Amino acid sequence: MASLEVIEPVTQSSTAQNLARRRFSHDVHGISADEIDGLMSSSDGRPFLVVHHIPDVKDEGIPFLMPGIPVTCRVDNTEKYTTRSKVHVGTLYTVRLTHGHFHWVVKRKYKHFQELHRDLYKHKMILHLIPLGRFAKDRQQLRAMSEEMPSLHGTERTRRTSSKMKYLEEYLNSLLENVFCRNDHSMLDFLSVGALSFVTDLGPKGLEGPIFKRSGGHRIQGLNCIGHHRFCFRWSRRWLVVKDSFLLYMDRDHGSINFVLLFDPEFKVKVGHAHTDTTYGVCIENYTRNLVIKCSSYRQTHWWSHEINRLAETSDFLKVHRFQGFAPPRENTLTKWYVNGSGYFADLADALEQAKEEIFITDWWLSPEVFLKRPATDNYWCLNEILKRKAEQGVKVCVMLYKEMEMALGINSEHSKRTLMNMHPNIKVMRHPDHVSSVVLMWAHHEKTVAIDQTVAFVGGIDLAFGRWDDSQYRLTDLGLRETANSDNGVSGCPKPAEPDKQAKQDPDDLTGNTKLWLGKDYSNFIKKDWVQLDRPFEDNIDRTLVPRMPWRDFSAAVHGRAARDVARHFIQRWNFAKIFKNKYKDEFYPYLLPKSQCTADSLPFTVPGSSKARVQVLRSADRWSTGTNENSILKAYVHTIENSEHYIYIENQFFISCADDGKTVSNGIGDAIVNRILRAHREQKKYRVFVVVPLLPGFEGDINLGGGNAIQAILHFTYRTMCRGEHSILSRLKEVEDLWTEHITLCGLRTHSQLCQSLVTELIYVHSKTIIADDRCYIIGSANINDRSMLGNRDSEMAVFVEDEDRVLSVMGGQEYQAGPLTLALRKECFRVLVGASSDPSVNIDDPISDEFFFMGWNAPAKLNATIYDKVFKCLPDNAVHNMRQLKEYASEERLCDTDPEQAREELKAVRGLLVHFPLKFLCEENLLPPLNTKEGMAPVELWT
Repeated sequence: MASLEVIEPVTQSSTAQNLARRRFSHDVHGISADEIDGLMSSSDGRPFLVVHHIPDVKDEGIPFLMPGIPVTCRVDNTEKYTTRSKVHVGTLYTVRLTHGHFHWVVKRKYKHFQELHRDLYKHKMILHLIPLGRFAKDRQQLRAMSEEMPSLHGTERTRRTSSKMKYLEEYLNSLLENVFCRNDHSMLDFLSVGALSFVTDLGPKGLEGPIFKRSGGHRIQGLNCIGHHRFCFRWSRRWLVVKDSFLLYMDRDHGSINFVLLFDPEFKVKVGHAHTDTTYGVCIENYTRNLVIKCSSYRQTHWWSHEINRLAETSDFLKVHRFQGFAPPRENTLTKWYVNGSGYFADLADALEQAKEEIFITDWWLSPEVFLKRPATDNYWCLNEILKRKAEQGVKVCVMLYKEMEMALGINSEHSKRTLMNMHPNIKVMRHPDHVSSVVLMWAHHEKTVAIDQTVAFVGGIDLAFGRWDDSQYRLTDLGLRETANSDNGVSGCPKPAEPDKQAKQDPDDLTGNTKLWLGKDYSNFIKKDWVQLDRPFEDNIDRTLVPRMPWRDFSAAVHGRAARDVARHFIQRWNFAKIFKNKYKDEFYPYLLPKSQCTADSLPFTVPGSSKARVQVLRSADRWSTGTNENSILKAYVHTIENSEHYIYIENQFFISCADDGKTVSNGIGDAIVNRILRAHREQKKYRVFVVVPLLPGFEGDINLGGGNAIQAILHFTYRTMCRGEHSILSRLKEVEDLWTEHITLCGLRTHSQLCQSLVTELIYVHSKTIIADDRCYIIGSANINDRSMLGNRDSEMAVFVEDEDRVLSVMGGQEYQAGPLTLALRKECFRVLVGASSDPSVNIDDPISDEFFFMGWNAPAKLNATIYDKVFKCLPDNAVHNMRQLKEYASEERLCDTDPEQAREELKAVRGLLVHFPLKFLCEENLLPPLNTKEGMAPVELWT
């Protein structure tokens, strides 16, 4: 492989000072000897690596046609056309070609056959005049080439059209048997063959050929500037390639792809001066561009438009699908769910190791130094090391990060970008959006996806970032000591507290014998202290001898095949959109990406262990600013799931902000759908349950003993507005059922406890989930919160998967036999098993989620008891006894049983079962929790919080 061009000395430091410039200025060029051998011996089509090495394929002299695989032609049809003189009538021949399993059609005039012969003969003469030994083999092959110009004159051939076609067919087949002739550029032009013609994963051969394309036509603010609008433009000669779900044009001489246009519901092909403002023009439209190309004749414009439409008509992406989504449901899709980051990170690490071609990653926040397998005893499973290892193997790693408003967020995406990009030129990182130029100040790229070789993809709520790894034990402590069975750290050997300015630092280069699960900044409690100094990742952010960590609960999912291709296509759409939009990404270092064809999606080189088949639809929230299109299919899927549920819904979400009020404050109708479904069940006198689990406090830094701060209070205001306060809230709108609402809906948070050194400690479990489960038959897992930001589509960008079981297993529902879906049933039981403590108490039966015994005694009773115990032992906040700020101050100053009588406190805590606590619906109910107007939070638009 060619040497790398470096513009700064190699350094091991990760500080911001050394990340100020991009280490690599150019991409890696060159392909290995093994890859060349593979390309020369491929018989089933070219491997996908060709897409990323078009110039290298040309430089190495690798022929576009597959060596040793015959090319055969059949001339089987003719069309009459009027020449430009409008006097003579010419004949157009249809040439059907086959090369391996690829089939395509070109239309040629008789003069094209003559021009091909002249070009080949000219090249033959040139080779004979150049007495170089390296051309000896070519000269030998050319001796067999006929010097006779193909002629259709003669008595029989003049009379019979069929004999003319047979003659041209025999002539062309004889040329194609000659290795030199078939690989000559004049023959390749005649056959309409290019570097991407026979890449198996790009689907059928498609349509190719030279065109002139007009600049401009982008439907993006700021791009139709001088030189790019309809009155001031330029024409450039390009090679157009049309595949089954996209088209592109490229500079064939340099082997560089200049633009990719994905097929979508707005895809149209128009011909004529009225649509193109040019003679022999074709206008190709999609969501983001009106591309105008110019052909050589009226006949060619209609041939091209017809063939483009024919290729596109089989594409899934030309129409809007269920929930107004971009992708259809995919039957028999291998999929797997994950509760918590431990299993997800481990499977992701193994999947990344299997990558051969591409890795696509999107994240709201990415920490390059996060470990995917734990405890880490070396750097092998550190994310940046995994990506570096794959990049060195030739895998193209493309990462898209949310570019935050630095004044508002401290996730330091600049550090993440530079850390990754300084490792290897095969790692490309984009940050988006540019807030000023795009006029996007409040919205974020919030999706969390990974796609590997466009074959396996992961979608969910878990960023590859600090604080996200956790398991069902939800440990509060991590001192690197031997842990007891109940996860409490022993008192003996507890390290001394660190000084505030001398936090503990772990040496990342020497992890031998390490037993800590969370190293450095990964040990976090962001309500106590938000992350800072992320360019020092292995220095502790909080003193782990004094402050318990905040456990993190979250979900993710793996999908394969066609659904994985859908996830990858969304990434490609975003990547190519950002490449057009931001000037710094327009150079060739950031390549255009191409989606693989769905026709090869069922071929799976590897699968995630433990996956099962189900029906999967990829959903998203997308807007013109984020992706170039509009979609809110996640919201529609949520509402559909609630409205069509028969027995129960289980919602676990980081936010619960809903219940529409005619668009004044909140617009998403998820809360409204919940109300209507409960009322329907009440009127029909049918049993129906709604389980809602949310974090006890919003995820903002703040001291809840002092009220928590404006950001925490703002989110609490809108959460309570959804649950129980005000005319639009769920409980207020359930007046029809009066006090019977407790038979239908339960609102909970999660809490746990442990011992840190010599002290009993408790902490809420931060619910970061974005999940809904219904009727033990379907579920949605993704990145979308229940709020307008995530759901409306014109704000934050999001991704999710809607999974519906296709198989059935015998279960129980409402005391009756029930046909449940195996994947959904297992997911619901995994959630309930941990939350109600069934894993430690076999007497708790979670089989029937809607029975009175489970709903009241298995779920609500422990939630009530746990809340009472935690209040008694720790005086936890938020709490129902605190209605105003005065009571808050008094409550926070009261003595705690855990301090005054630790032994009695331990006895009390033995009665805690599971993790559930009822959400304190009366907390600060006498206070206006909206931020004061004279604060920065109060001056922010309401949409920021909703």
